[in-house]
Amino acid sequence: MQNAIALLDCNNFYASCERVFDASIKQKPLVVLSNNDGCVVARSEEAKQIGVTMGSPLFKVQSLLDEHDAEIFSSNYALYADMSSRVMNLLQNFTPEVEIYSIDEAFLSLEPRKNSLETLAHSIREKMYKWTGIPVSIGIAETKVLAKIANKRAKKAALKEQGVLNLYRSPKIENILKETNIEDVWGIGYRSSLKLKTNNIFNAWQLRETDNRFVRRLLTVVGARIALELRGVKCLPFEQFSAKKHSITCSRSFGQTVTDYNQIKEAVLYYLTRGCEKMRRNNLAAHAVTVFIGTDRFRPIPEPYSNSATYTSTYRADSNQEIQEWTIKTLEKIYKKGFEYRKAGIILSGLVPNENLTKRMFNDEQFQQRHKLMKAIDEINKRFGKDTVRFGSVKTEGCWKMKQTRKSRSYTTNWKEILSVN
Repeated sequence: MQNAIALLDCNNFYASCERVFDASIKQKPLVVLSNNDGCVVARSEEAKQIGVTMGSPLFKVQSLLDEHDAEIFSSNYALYADMSSRVMNLLQNFTPEVEIYSIDEAFLSLEPRKNSLETLAHSIREKMYKWTGIPVSIGIAETKVLAKIANKRAKKAALKEQGVLNLYRSPKIENILKETNIEDVWGIGYRSSLKLKTNNIFNAWQLRETDNRFVRRLLTVVGARIALELRGVKCLPFEQFSAKKHSITCSRSFGQTVTDYNQIKEAVLYYLTRGCEKMRRNNLAAHAVTVFIGTDRFRPIPEPYSNSATYTSTYRADSNQEIQEWTIKTLEKIYKKGFEYRKAGIILSGLVPNENLTKRMFNDEQFQQRHKLMKAIDEINKRFGKDTVRFGSVKTEGCWKMKQTRKSRSYTTNWKEILSVN
């Protein structure tokens, strides 16, 4: 028998992370806000029930949240990333074949003959909650597309307490696909759904039963693969290892508008530091850096202005010192006085493995020293916390810092903020 595919999805992930360390908010409506505390990006079930919709600006739902004594949090990305890492690492205890799909989702390859699939899924769900405090839902089927549908159904009210739905070779599959709107099928976007509806294909079962040559003409080979997946034919590969990154982006909207060049440079170098750390974690080095800045698109003063520029080097580099030099030269080209800037960022591109970097014709000794220095700094910061050691040109605070007036503590990533028992 072919292995079954399971999709594990953390329920209301950001909201669930906030609840792990504070038992007093477990039954209360809870929302998590976007960058600069603008809009709602995550909701607990209780918040959904009182009518808070995804993407709502905070000022529009503030009175509703106050009325129901709701908890409001700024995004705490360090906490969410660490909790995600814990969840994904624990999955290795149940199967060696794990594909991390997003911060709160992973595909698992499960052997049907080793154990009852439902029993195994319930065991994973129970232990995940016990070990991390994060509730999860699990959908099981023959393919990724069917597992996505099963997972979504597992979150429905009737199955919510169980949190598991097994559609692997299930007789229920026809009825469930007929109840699944075509726009809810994984991989079918808005335009594709319009094309299908024009041809009287309104649900997943109708797509499954449509001639594949017609689907391919209508939606290219991508749509044809989705139709085959709905029939239980595996077309989307199981990828245990992350695909090679082609670029790394780090950008933020400022907490308030910024006009001073030095303050913008501080922000850009801070984002560069985060991007370089991520690059080295993936054992990569960059060939180029792009810097971009822009005014507030809603209130551009004195007028709209945005620009970007790229510095391309002869050599690849993975050290902050060298890439900082590229970044400052690039920023100087695009910065203009007299504008109120609201956003900036960097993109590291031309990424290659850093294990075989080209030797330098000039200053190769300095390059090797920088490479070793960055390795040492990364080890120290990994052990003692972010920015324990950093370059003097990199500031961690400023008027450009993102608004996070409601941020919870970094319970798992900062020694000064861990829980204490009195």
